[in-house]
Amino acid sequence: MIESKKFIQKLNNTGIEFFTGVPDSLLKDFCAYIDDHGEPGKHIITANEGNAIGLAAGYHLATNKIAAVYMQNSGLGNAVNPLTSLVDKEVYKIPMLLIIGWRGEPGFKDEPQHVKQGRVTLSQLNLLEIPYQLLQSNSNLDSVIDELVNTALQTNAPVALVVKKGAFASYTSKRVQSKLSDMKREDALDDLLGLIGDASIVSTTGKTSREVYELRTRRGEIQRDFLTVGAMGHTGSIALGVALASPTKRVVCIDGDGSLLMHLGSMPVIASLKPKNLIHVLLNNQSHESVGGQLTVAGQMDFALISKGCGYTTYEVADDTETLKQAWSNLKDKDGPCLLEIRISIGSRDDLGRPASTPEENKLSFMAWNNN
Repeated sequence: MIESKKFIQKLNNTGIEFFTGVPDSLLKDFCAYIDDHGEPGKHIITANEGNAIGLAAGYHLATNKIAAVYMQNSGLGNAVNPLTSLVDKEVYKIPMLLIIGWRGEPGFKDEPQHVKQGRVTLSQLNLLEIPYQLLQSNSNLDSVIDELVNTALQTNAPVALVVKKGAFASYTSKRVQSKLSDMKREDALDDLLGLIGDASIVSTTGKTSREVYELRTRRGEIQRDFLTVGAMGHTGSIALGVALASPTKRVVCIDGDGSLLMHLGSMPVIASLKPKNLIHVLLNNQSHESVGGQLTVAGQMDFALISKGCGYTTYEVADDTETLKQAWSNLKDKDGPCLLEIRISIGSRDDLGRPASTPEENKLSFMAWNNN
């Protein structure tokens, strides 16, 4: 396996010193290492992958150097616009190295939301006319990196390193992360399900939806929530669509800080449409926990001011069971959209499972519940 230290040293030796992107589970060891050892101001976690492409482009404009942009392959969707209309060799000719985790690689079992993305990843890069190399545990690091960097310099355009599962050796972050509260997400969700009643729930991707699914089973309740297993950042928009089309039904969006930040522009749009039946819950642990626990900027943000500025009618905050009950009591009968921020700690059970139902079965269960 490839040690992250050697990988980054090799990139440094070729002149690549600036790293930006969105964390990915296949890249978590690399991400953890660069998070621990990256120079201040030269490693930046962005809200979404398109932001990272723009940031890398700005860095190149100021330094004439190549930056590295890391992402999961699903993040290519967020990056296509700046890749084709900004940095492409037919536009501004800005070289950069894309480091892409290959979730859903054909021949390897993965979750439903990754299967098609994995199947089309290389075709996407070919369509975008981005040269790429594969990186696996036994790759010749020198030859792979040298070829890509030379191509980037010769073409003045992006190149990609597609990272296969298990390429990087294990690395444990040394970062000591401050906590916003001691409340665990699963406990917050359990409390929340008890308060919500018969509302329709749309929950965000990652461990949140997995915990909602297991909690329903543990509570002996039917599976009826829309578990957004993919499409990170779009949970609020999905919930808005449900709320507008079901005005007599209470709709609760359970979002995460990484998800909300990825497409924060959904908040003013939600507020502008004034869905009275929508409660937007933000589970804030200031981290991308589902892909390695890297920090987001959510711990530095004032969501009370943000929600008010966007036009939400009510804001409440909680960080334990009692304050959550009080916050829910304060907003449950108010016209929405309301924002409830629940500050939680990072962490989940080691034996946390995944939904046994297919995405289609989940969809049909949600539709039946929402329309009853």
